[in-house]
Amino acid sequence: MPTYPVDWVDAFADQPFGGNGCAVVHDGGVTYTETCLKFVRETSLVECTFVGPSDVADVNVRYFLASREIPFAGHPTIATVVSLLHRGVVSGDHLTLETGAGIVPIEIDRSGGGTPVISMTQVAPEFGAEIPVEEVARIGRIAPEDIVGQPQMVSTGLPFCITVLKDHEALRRVNLDSEALAEMAQRLGYSGTDMLEPFWVTLEGISDAGDTFSRLLLAPPSPPEDPFTGSATGAMASYLWRHSLIDQPAFIAEQGHWLGRPGQAQVRVHGPSDAITGVSVAGQGWLLMSGDLHL
Repeated sequence: MPTYPVDWVDAFADQPFGGNGCAVVHDGGVTYTETCLKFVRETSLVECTFVGPSDVADVNVRYFLASREIPFAGHPTIATVVSLLHRGVVSGDHLTLETGAGIVPIEIDRSGGGTPVISMTQVAPEFGAEIPVEEVARIGRIAPEDIVGQPQMVSTGLPFCITVLKDHEALRRVNLDSEALAEMAQRLGYSGTDMLEPFWVTLEGISDAGDTFSRLLLAPPSPPEDPFTGSATGAMASYLWRHSLIDQPAFIAEQGHWLGRPGQAQVRVHGPSDAITGVSVAGQGWLLMSGDLHL
């Protein structure tokens, strides 16, 4: 019976049961896609990662939802680095990850004395289709008047429909219509390996420290809501900076508090608003448990 080391990490949190959980499986032995999908479903987590050797980076990382493999995800990246640190794979302050979205540079800041702050630099954003306000409102079962500005598809490794809402009250009322979402995906020509749920954003933190507060509702078979979404946060930051909705390129993003899993990220957009070169999304992670996976 093959056995693989596995760690469960709460990402974008400095305490247990905060942020977003991710199981990280090591040794690169689990290569069958269906086995990976079954493992994600077994954990009831949104995503899990499978780590192995790389010829072009320090580590290769594969990202899985319950339904499919995706090229990149934010909170699993933080979780993976926490796991690598725990297992002694990483000794310095820099490393690179080979992902389906390209090479992701990682920086590790241990200066705070507590759990390290891990920063990933996501690729330069791709600004895609602008989505009609009425269509996005229908997906979220809210009124078009709840939406500020023009929703748009943005990707820093994974595409999301960035949608700014007027206030927290509107954000609470969002309720995903999966059929309307599928219709939008079909109209835009996105394949089953893409992820494009709207990322619902407000320009007000949930705590005194925060500058934005967001939600990501997910379609089945994933859990109904993601506690913290690092990849969408990078896309969101690019959108806000591009459309002059934030005054400074660095801010604190919050998510998950209404789920009882508060998460926080330090975000910085690189480059001028009309020529963004990348986005750094940084956060801490809590190693919750470790063990062996028997397959």
